[in-house]
Amino acid sequence: MRCKDKPEMINGKKNDSVRCYLCTTADINGLFTMEGSTAILPAVAAAIFNEKGEVLLQKRKDVDQWCIISGHVEFGETVEEAILREIKEETDAGADIKRFIGIYSSPASQTYTYSDRKVQYITSYFEAVLKEDIARDFSNNETQELQFFAVENIPQDMALINPHWLSDALNNTSQVFIR
Repeated sequence: MRCKDKPEMINGKKNDSVRCYLCTTADINGLFTMEGSTAILPAVAAAIFNEKGEVLLQKRKDVDQWCIISGHVEFGETVEEAILREIKEETDAGADIKRFIGIYSSPASQTYTYSDRKVQYITSYFEAVLKEDIARDFSNNETQELQFFAVENIPQDMALINPHWLSDALNNTSQVFIR
């Protein structure tokens, strides 16, 4: 990407792959982005079921929609550490990983458009089991509400998610899905 405002700051080269150091800013993950740029970032998500076979969904404050527990991988973390941290942050409950479900990278379901960039997430998808109960009215800066739903009663106002998320999670074989 070439600097449109200060092309002379790119070492005098007309090269679209060079970024101007004056126009870049670091995001929360320490990655450098430019207005109008694109990125590919690692993410994690988890399907969590209760003893009745209901799936836990989080009503997110940022988009006011239901979603499975998910988030970004932070620098220095493994994907396993990231999903356990995200579960703790978003539910205030500890968890264990039961199994790896798959990896989702399809641009159709994994690309989000923000005001300053487009991001395609490569999401490692797990099934996890809570080690403790979730507080009845838990909420925080990310979580508006948490609720278990019967699989046939999943809310219609779901955030962008891979269309196979539930069928993959309900598949109890050892198959790993690549979507």
